Amino acid sequence: MARKTKKEAVKPTKGIPQNAHIIGSGEVEQQLITDTLRENYMPYAMSVIMSRAIPEIDGFKPSHRKVLYTMYTMGLLKGGLIKSARIAGETMKLNPHGDAANYDTMVRLSRGNEALLHPFVESKGNFGKAYSTDMECAASRYTEAKLAPIAAELFADIDKDAVDFVDNFDATLKEPLLFPVTFPTILVNNNLGIAVGMASNICSFNLEEVCETTVALLKDPDHDILSTLKAPDFPGGGQLIYKREDLEKIYDTGRGSVKVRSVYTYDKPNNCIDVTEIPYTTSIEAIIAKVTDLVKAGKVKEINDIRNETDLSGLKITIDLKRGTDPDKLMNKLFASTPLEDSFGCNFNVLVGGVPMVMGVRGLLDEWIAFRMECVRRRTYYDLTKARDKLHLMNGLEKILLDIDRAIEIVRETEEEAEVVPNLMIGFGIDQIQAEYVAEIKLRHLNREYIIKRLADVAELEKLVADLEDTLKSKARIRRIIIEELQAVAKKYGQPRRTQLIYATDIVEEQEAEEEINDYPCTFFFTKDGYFKKITPQSLRMSGEHKLKDGDSIVQTVEASNNRELLFFGDKGNVYKSHANDFKDTKASVMGDYIPAKLSFDEGEGTRYMAVLTEYTGYMLFFYENGKVAKVEMSAYATKTNRRKLLAAYSDKSPLVAAYYVPQDSEFLLTSTSGRRLLLHTGAIAPKSTRNTIGVQVMTLKGKHLLKEVAPYVAGSLTKESRYRTKSLPAAGAMPQAEDFGEQLTLL
Repeated sequence: MARKTKKEAVKPTKGIPQNAHIIGSGEVEQQLITDTLRENYMPYAMSVIMSRAIPEIDGFKPSHRKVLYTMYTMGLLKGGLIKSARIAGETMKLNPHGDAANYDTMVRLSRGNEALLHPFVESKGNFGKAYSTDMECAASRYTEAKLAPIAAELFADIDKDAVDFVDNFDATLKEPLLFPVTFPTILVNNNLGIAVGMASNICSFNLEEVCETTVALLKDPDHDILSTLKAPDFPGGGQLIYKREDLEKIYDTGRGSVKVRSVYTYDKPNNCIDVTEIPYTTSIEAIIAKVTDLVKAGKVKEINDIRNETDLSGLKITIDLKRGTDPDKLMNKLFASTPLEDSFGCNFNVLVGGVPMVMGVRGLLDEWIAFRMECVRRRTYYDLTKARDKLHLMNGLEKILLDIDRAIEIVRETEEEAEVVPNLMIGFGIDQIQAEYVAEIKLRHLNREYIIKRLADVAELEKLVADLEDTLKSKARIRRIIIEELQAVAKKYGQPRRTQLIYATDIVEEQEAEEEINDYPCTFFFTKDGYFKKITPQSLRMSGEHKLKDGDSIVQTVEASNNRELLFFGDKGNVYKSHANDFKDTKASVMGDYIPAKLSFDEGEGTRYMAVLTEYTGYMLFFYENGKVAKVEMSAYATKTNRRKLLAAYSDKSPLVAAYYVPQDSEFLLTSTSGRRLLLHTGAIAPKSTRNTIGVQVMTLKGKHLLKEVAPYVAGSLTKESRYRTKSLPAAGAMPQAEDFGEQLTLL
């Protein structure tokens, strides 16, 4: 069918296409899916990006701004706390998404929640904790809140036309488009937002360092930011692993990540570790769950118990240790395998002029400086306008005060009240505004003291107007004003760093600490049905017959030691890795561990072979029914991480007859269903590093015959070995003869 490029009306049918909708006449209008997306989905996507998820240059999302501005209009910068329910309800006038959504927004901005480095809301009651998923906030009717002192820096110039105001959703109120913040809140408090097709994740920095860096950039645009803005500073503290190249990438591009690890102390009398600070990106519950999983899996054996002891005094995770455990070694192991060390991924995506932009720290500070300079310029212009208006009134008053008797005479002789202002205008040469102001002066003010003060005000206003006009003309003066404000904010609200810096070069990168394994001789038994036993020599000498499942039999017996690594190959092409130390010593009188259950095999998957090794050297040999043999380097099964399961351990193109692990090349005797036998030396096969290689043809099979048996060849088993060897592969092998086996054939 030809592709439709225009809208086309057709009669309705039973199966209406998904890209069609019914119009008023009962007809169905075909519409391209791209048009549907453009008309329906794109407006939603843009709304999420522009009005919900991405913060703007003042550091706030619209929901944050609506809550804080509502609290400001309620007069909560001063006075006592009020019920959070009142604030959430009042915010509905600006943000009609429900009082629950407004309350959740306010909770994150509060001091009690501990989500921000510098909270804007003072709180009383249970506001939950950002570092715990179980510690939820109380209902809004139980908690109280007000604006924190630092919130005054958000609204300092808001009544002086420093920013634009827009109508709320029903055009009954005005709300600010941005806050005229006096410091770069965009970097001081962390912000996370997930939009459609993009996201934002901004980490927090120390207020003093941000202000110092901004001041330095105002003085020198080429300032080295890293010299003053050392690194991110998170509300929950922790230790940041300092790598200059990582920070340079974040500062330049706005993307990258930093690693933060927990802070802990060792309580020697109680033999336990107390974790008091954790990475901002994780939670208490996530850490405890991961550590518990490691203990259950047997990967961490030094821990007796782990519990959450967080209370009113602060965060605390307690780990009880077994006797003789080195706490530092254990923590290094936990840092490598749990969220006790986690990464914060930075994505400095900010709306600038309504356009989402990913910028580095320098770019963000440059944009904020430009924004703040415009705020100060608009504030200065507002003050100048007010000063000019007042000076204009004072100039008119000055003329009146120089001849008060005449002014009184004009007012007294005017017959109609409406003529007072025109007569004053004519009598003193002033305009209507000045005359209106003079006419409203109280009689009690017509004294010498009042006259002198008003004349002095004129001189002061003239100086103020001149100063404001000079400020408007000079960008340098505006920069100086911003610098003074930043220095005042840093002095008033600055606090020491919470996140400590530790240098990567000072950290001993510990490989996954290999557990101290008690090594001793033992014998491994592996059965056809997948049961495994590890028996010590002493126990083996005292044991009787092996207990086996009906129909089961032992197919592998390996004398080794307790430090060996075990690879169990399943019958679905997978391999499962384990250690002998993971299994308990047992006796011949027990059935043993069922490997598919012990190692969590796939459903319905059985076992085929057990490889016992100390290191990943040598080869795995796979013999297939089609006469092919795959020789895979053992290093292909080695992994840097402790992965328990490897997929595609061998090829599944042909049924597997046998698998063998050989530390070095050796000979095998292959037997086909036709009875032919072939002596194969594995050195004739080239090894492969790909685990699921299909192998090379070794035995030529005719008709419907298949490879039936494979066994390691014991020298001397055949009288005429040369008969079954060949100079080239593949080969058909030879039929056995009585003399080749000596007396063995006659005994059968």
